Amino acid sequence: MKYVLTVVAILGIALGVAGIVHGEADDSPGLQLLGVVLVLGAVAFGIRNVRGGS
Repeated sequence: MKYVLTVVAILGIALGVAGIVHGEADDSPGLQLLGVVLVLGAVAFGIRNVRGGS
């Protein structure tokens, strides 16, 4: 189960980066902000998952 959660975190990071890039191309600050929030949340989730927190 730990591997599945790690893959979900990596996909969240990839989706967030894609949102940042598309927001930059479209000049949309809201999409960029959502991308950054998604990346930060996925990184925090991934770190918590690797360290074994609940």
